[in-house]
Amino acid sequence: MKKIKNANRLESVLLIISLCLLFTAVAAPMAVLFAKAFTDFDGAYIGLANFREYFASPHLVGALWNSLAISAVVSLISLLLAFIYAYALTRAEVPAKGFFKFIALLPLCAPTMMFGIALIYLIGNKGVITMLGLKLPLYGPLGIIVSEVVYTFPQAFLILYITLSYTDNRLYEAARAMGTAPLRILRTVTLPGAKFGLVSAFLVAFTLCFSDFGAPKVVGGNYSVLATDIYKQVIGQQNFGMGSVVGLLLMIPAVVMFVTERLTASDNGVTVSSRSMAYRVIPHRGRDAALTLFCALAAGFIITLFAAVLAASLIKAWPYNMVPTFEHFTVDSPATGGLSSFFNSLVTALLTAFCGTAFVFMNAWLVEKSAANRLLRQAENLFSLIPLALPGLSIGLAFIFFFNMEGNPLNFIYGTAAVLVLANVVHFYSVPYVTASSALKKLDREIEAVAASMAVPSYRTLFKVTMPMCRAAIFETALYFFVNAMVTISAVVFLYPPDFKLASVAIVNMEDAGDIAPAAALSVLVIFVNVAAKLLYEYTFVMKRSGK
Repeated sequence: MKKIKNANRLESVLLIISLCLLFTAVAAPMAVLFAKAFTDFDGAYIGLANFREYFASPHLVGALWNSLAISAVVSLISLLLAFIYAYALTRAEVPAKGFFKFIALLPLCAPTMMFGIALIYLIGNKGVITMLGLKLPLYGPLGIIVSEVVYTFPQAFLILYITLSYTDNRLYEAARAMGTAPLRILRTVTLPGAKFGLVSAFLVAFTLCFSDFGAPKVVGGNYSVLATDIYKQVIGQQNFGMGSVVGLLLMIPAVVMFVTERLTASDNGVTVSSRSMAYRVIPHRGRDAALTLFCALAAGFIITLFAAVLAASLIKAWPYNMVPTFEHFTVDSPATGGLSSFFNSLVTALLTAFCGTAFVFMNAWLVEKSAANRLLRQAENLFSLIPLALPGLSIGLAFIFFFNMEGNPLNFIYGTAAVLVLANVVHFYSVPYVTASSALKKLDREIEAVAASMAVPSYRTLFKVTMPMCRAAIFETALYFFVNAMVTISAVVFLYPPDFKLASVAIVNMEDAGDIAPAAALSVLVIFVNVAAKLLYEYTFVMKRSGK
């Protein structure tokens, strides 16, 4: 019993340490960012002067309205396309569903800048479509909207795919038995059952688009949005007070999404019970053909973007010298980072995956399975969900102010690779935490009860029983951290050391310098690594489990 008490004491100590770490990495930097918005360049308190100056500037206010308008349009388009695509894969007889699902999720493996680069080769001044006679205004709203739709589509699709996968077939059988028309079934059964998924998909798409930096930077042209505006304020003008104002404005959609999700979570009633029946697709030639065509067109467009980037990376000088070459993959320069930035990203992503997964799973276990103080566990759970409301740009800016602050004992990590890893862990923390918590909740609590009755310390149960049973969730968490760390730019664009550029930063720098083909080649390398990691995970934990 003494061992058990010591173990419980250790769990409480670990929980307190974890809370301190989360406070230092999340709450403290955001508090400094908030305070910075109310001070001048010298740190003196000036109240709302920065906010008044911001809203008095037509250009700055225009950037805010541009961001809101673009995000609203992108979210509506992504929601519509994702719903039809998810509906086709869950409610119709569409061939090659696995292939279509893979293609729909493929953009998750690519940096957002890549979609802009692909559009340059398709509808830019020397693009394929432009040379065929159709000239479209790439740089501006059109380029941003198309790029952001491709960027947000996978997230919206995944939410709606999961939502539509869980339904009770008895509702549809009853509706058909009463002679209800298919469109009315869609309006009265399908859409009400998927309303929380639809709201979540819209909010996620809106938040991602609102805070994205990559696509507007590449194809935005002179069309200003908040994400590029904060970059100009901080990097270009060194106006940290105004940058803080923009950083706080960027958080508005994410905070709204967070609050909405919290408020609606309790109202999201159970739609699938133990008596529910899995949905059974009834073939319909016309509907199935139309939805198959839609999926083929959507998947074809995504494949075209990836093919354009691949072709750009392998052609010597489009469209003047079409000789195949690999020389773009070997470009390395101190100015842009080049190939060395790819290896820097690889190291950073691996460290993010390892450190993030270990920290996330330990915290989730302390909250869900430990015998530590209940208030401590609730506080840990709250702090773990806060990063959901923090855009990457705001995190990066907050880290600058906090870790570069005079007198901060932690400022030694500023300007090192460690701060990049920490920013990535904070940025992507909440989703893996929810994943790990969900996996742990599925385990029977009798495991811990039996272990306690046998005087087995909880940490032994953790390593010998719990972790092996949650192995798939652990590797899924690691994959999530790895892939996102490879493609992100928003959280690290302010933080990277001059001698440690990341691939995402190098892609932006190359595009600025006019080296589009090397930027495309670097994007291809990032995609290749992420797809390889994804396929390895699928083979190890999905195909083997299913016996394929």
